[in-house]
Amino acid sequence: MSSPLFPKLRTLARHAWLPCAVAVALLALAGCGHKAPEANAAAPVIAFPVKAADGAMAGRFPGDVHARYEMPLSFRVSGQLVSRRVDPGERVKQGELLAQLDPADANKQMSAAKAALDAAEHRLVFATQQRDRDDAQFKQNLISQLQWQQTQDNYASALGGRDQARQQYALAQDQLRYTSLMADHDGVITSRQAEVGQVLAAGQQVFGFAWSGEREIDVDVPESRVGSITLGQAAIVTLPALPGHRYAAHVREIAPAADVSSHTYLVKVQVERADAALQLGMTADVTLQTDQSALAMVSIPATALFHQGERPAVWVVRPTDSTLELRPVIVARYGERDVLLSAGLNAGECIVMQGVHAVSVGEKVSPIAPPHPEDAPQ
Repeated sequence: MSSPLFPKLRTLARHAWLPCAVAVALLALAGCGHKAPEANAAAPVIAFPVKAADGAMAGRFPGDVHARYEMPLSFRVSGQLVSRRVDPGERVKQGELLAQLDPADANKQMSAAKAALDAAEHRLVFATQQRDRDDAQFKQNLISQLQWQQTQDNYASALGGRDQARQQYALAQDQLRYTSLMADHDGVITSRQAEVGQVLAAGQQVFGFAWSGEREIDVDVPESRVGSITLGQAAIVTLPALPGHRYAAHVREIAPAADVSSHTYLVKVQVERADAALQLGMTADVTLQTDQSALAMVSIPATALFHQGERPAVWVVRPTDSTLELRPVIVARYGERDVLLSAGLNAGECIVMQGVHAVSVGEKVSPIAPPHPEDAPQ
């Protein structure tokens, strides 16, 4: 016989599927409001068109302005500094008095040397008279040959003594003259290392001195780039303090050895027509020029360089479909922040600048600018 419980269970079963059906229908309607993601959406990458190497340059280096001839000024004798006539920054003329030592001792030495010279000259006069008399008497056989030889020896000794005293007097005059420090060329005083009252040794520096006229730029070149620089190579000099000024220059000297602390090579670039605006110590940018073969070179950031096995390569964005191509390149020079390419890439082509290890061949991309303007190629 049937239980009254079964009809109730059948009724509940018929109504239990209704909430599930409603939920499924709501999910279906919600899905119809959104489009399905595109399978070939372009991935954003930091990319930028490359530029040709600036003016066919072999390198751009910072430096500072120096005089062609810079040297310390010092006295050639020791003594106490009693006066100083100039200060750093002053321009001086050739022959101008710069500083003075106490001349008392030098005056005494010159007086003594003058007295010794006067005595030597007097002895020479007497020896000359005696020689002349004995020569006449010897010819008349009035004196012996031994006496005549002694007279000749006395004359030679007096003559040598006079010459020696004359040299000593000249030396004493020089010693007195050396107590005055004179400018031997037109120039500017760059530093001061001695004060009035100080006792100085011979050769101790008193002033730093730079000649007027020729100017040059001293630059420190890394060892990886010094091999591309040659003597006489043309250069362009610009200065942040002198906007609009450009100076033609050339490489005058390349240090034969690297600095022991910085491991860089000192390269001196001589400015060909320096004017008064080019002040000592100014910071400068030196752009070294190459031959016409360098006109095809392009410069890229070091972060854009990728390696295909052992060969360097870059990711190029094809302009037709914005997909990536891995292209081998030839590196002419590695820099600290950039790389100079001699082949494989043309100016104007768009390449991936950052994130080169996160992309793949054939990937569709959307180039975007670097988030920081300073990261963009200059």
